[in-house]
Amino acid sequence: MKEIVVKYTAENGASAPEYKTAGAAGADLRALLDAPRSLEPGERFACPTGIRIELPEGYEAQVRPRSGLALQKGITCLNSPGTIDSDYRGEIKVILINLGNERTSIEPEERVGQLVIAPVTRASFEKAGSLSSSERGENGFGSTGRR
Repeated sequence: MKEIVVKYTAENGASAPEYKTAGAAGADLRALLDAPRSLEPGERFACPTGIRIELPEGYEAQVRPRSGLALQKGITCLNSPGTIDSDYRGEIKVILINLGNERTSIEPEERVGQLVIAPVTRASFEKAGSLSSSERGENGFGSTGRR
């Protein structure tokens, strides 16, 4: 497993991103809240973490949901995965939504998302008069079947 250094700053009370196991791909992000924050069904909330990062050029960070939060509370992330570019220096916020049927809450220091660091490949886009054919062609959503 390749390891890089990602510099970060943390507001008072903010927890550093943390890998919970040796094989974890995502470092947990925790809510920086003074008190519990309730979420009504369907409500969205940009949850502060108090963390800012400096990624090396050629890398991105992806903010992803936590499976336990989704299963236990019906809370997941919108815009997932959310991309943090290497030149962004603002606070990381996790866009949460309550997809459950009942009001629930986010607690201070609760793990609300995962941060996955990934290399970036940039493309140059070349306009073409036509594209090559393929077996799938223009068949889209669901066209490859269910099984």
